[in-house]
Amino acid sequence: MTTSTTLRAKASVTLARPVRMMDKLCEHFVEHGRVDRSAHSARVEFEYGTALVEARDDALYLLAEGPDATGLAYVKWSLAEHIIGFVEGESPRIAWEGDGQAGTPLPYFREMHVVNATNVTPRMRRVRLKGRDLARFATGGMHVRLLFPPSSGRAPSWPVMGEDGRPVGPRGEDRPVMRIYTIREIDVERNEIEIDFVLHEGDNTPGSTWALQARPGDTIGIMGPGGGELPAADWYLFAGDETALPAISRILAELPSECRATVLLEVEDASEEQPLCSRAALDIRWMHRNGAPAGTTSLIEDAVRAIDVPSDERRRFIWAGCEQKSCRCLKRLLRQEWKIPTTEHQVVAYWRAGHSADQVEH
Repeated sequence: MTTSTTLRAKASVTLARPVRMMDKLCEHFVEHGRVDRSAHSARVEFEYGTALVEARDDALYLLAEGPDATGLAYVKWSLAEHIIGFVEGESPRIAWEGDGQAGTPLPYFREMHVVNATNVTPRMRRVRLKGRDLARFATGGMHVRLLFPPSSGRAPSWPVMGEDGRPVGPRGEDRPVMRIYTIREIDVERNEIEIDFVLHEGDNTPGSTWALQARPGDTIGIMGPGGGELPAADWYLFAGDETALPAISRILAELPSECRATVLLEVEDASEEQPLCSRAALDIRWMHRNGAPAGTTSLIEDAVRAIDVPSDERRRFIWAGCEQKSCRCLKRLLRQEWKIPTTEHQVVAYWRAGHSADQVEH
């Protein structure tokens, strides 16, 4: 990871039990990167950069490295977020020195403007956004955080780099609402992206409400990308409901012609089916709730159980995005019943029944 162009920042964090904190970090990051550790030090290699952690006496010494400004910022943000989250009681101070100073613009933020908005299906609305310098958003993951500015009539105020590496934004009435969405399509040459919004009913749906009201020229902020890349495989299984449909569509469009993919998609009814394009050989199976509330059926789990998964002698990967209860059922099926290694599957809870469906990737 270290090259002549690597960006670096360092920090020391005073802690009562630095070794225990390092243990917690390693236990968490083992699912998100490669962890190599000794008794008092650890190295974590993420897709976007590297973290070096050393425990001494009453402090934890941190070194963050990244191949670009966004990668470095992600390493700093991740370390700070988890250290502060793991500490009980008063949060320790984390002050980074080196590249990416506090108060500077976030390298992973862009201000965007609406080009147009149209309905793809009765319950899915696509908004096309234009910004600047979007090449970095084409690699490193499909997901972005959308920042919806408050409807105060004032010019939006956006987050900047905080002292501890986390973004610091405006508070009170000027604070934007943040939700996570999937980049459905990106055109780097035109500096445009498309985001698909599942249209939900209710008052606590800022993303759906914004998409329905979006007009050319409207302003919105984005931060990203995130989520990482899928590993190469010969055979894929994709499963999800409409909240995962934008991600599955994007993945299918990027698959090479030599692989095969089975796609299981749960939607309300036939009117919500969309054309899915791919160079890969696809077996697409649509499942309809037909009036049953989203998150109340076992359609996805039943469909996955009926799939004949290839043996581990060939490269395979299973990806699913759905409601939290379904997510837990699928993880139990894949890990406990089918004994499929975690390196060969990823199951993500995109929403939770009874909570704002607007708060997760759509």
